[in-house]
Amino acid sequence: MKTLVIEGEFGGETSTAGKIENYPGVKSIDGYDLMKIMREQVEALGGHIQEGLVQKIEKEKGGKCFIVSTKDESFQAKTVILAIGSRRRHLGLPKEKELTGRGVHYCWTCDGPLFTGRVVAMVGGGDSSVKGVNFLAEYAKKIYLIVRGKEVHAEPINYEYMQGLGDKVEVLLEHEVKELVGVKKLEKIILSSPSHEPDELVLDGLFIEIGFDPDKTFAEQLGLELDEKGYMKVDNAMKTKIPGIFAAGDATTHFGSFKQDITAAAMGAVAATSAYEYHQAVP
Repeated sequence: MKTLVIEGEFGGETSTAGKIENYPGVKSIDGYDLMKIMREQVEALGGHIQEGLVQKIEKEKGGKCFIVSTKDESFQAKTVILAIGSRRRHLGLPKEKELTGRGVHYCWTCDGPLFTGRVVAMVGGGDSSVKGVNFLAEYAKKIYLIVRGKEVHAEPINYEYMQGLGDKVEVLLEHEVKELVGVKKLEKIILSSPSHEPDELVLDGLFIEIGFDPDKTFAEQLGLELDEKGYMKVDNAMKTKIPGIFAAGDATTHFGSFKQDITAAAMGAVAATSAYEYHQAVP
């Protein structure tokens, strides 16, 4: 099969994940380095990788192929595998967009080193946010973990490591960011608290790690089935309801809410095999 990978951002979320220690065969590796190895493997096997952002996928009129279009060019393909992942959620607050990159950040592995010796906060109550705090502890002098709920939900090994950081980390339970304050850069944030009295934190940086939402663009263009959260429905062979369209990874319902590199890789292997079998069966 002649294979083309159209890549929006190199490596997706894995490339910004920091240290990875749960991928089979690799004791410990940075996510960016893992994706570099995968890319090299694809190219060595004859796959072609091209940078670009797919804007539209449509069925060829009167034909058996799909037209996959970027801003500058279009490609014809008999099968398409949607491995589009999901997008980071934002707080949805005024000034969030204007202050992004100016104190408001979403990638702690990318931007954490910029805050060496400074005061930062992490928003989120899951395992990713705790891993982010542990990473930031290598650089920042003080970190606040802002949790909307009553407890932190993280893998024990990561939570225990965070606890071992002592006073460097302060966990604020039942707090929520209500306002971002700053003009040219973030200066402070306003929080709601259980006492209903507004609190404020003077910060150099704010990292947001509150989960992901799937990109529904192509599913809506093609008429694919989605669940109530917008994830694409697939069967055990990674087939969608449209013959020739397959999906794999975090954008699908497969494996439910359990999303790791190993599950995405497994789905990719199944989707590729199904695409090959489709080529063999459909003239």
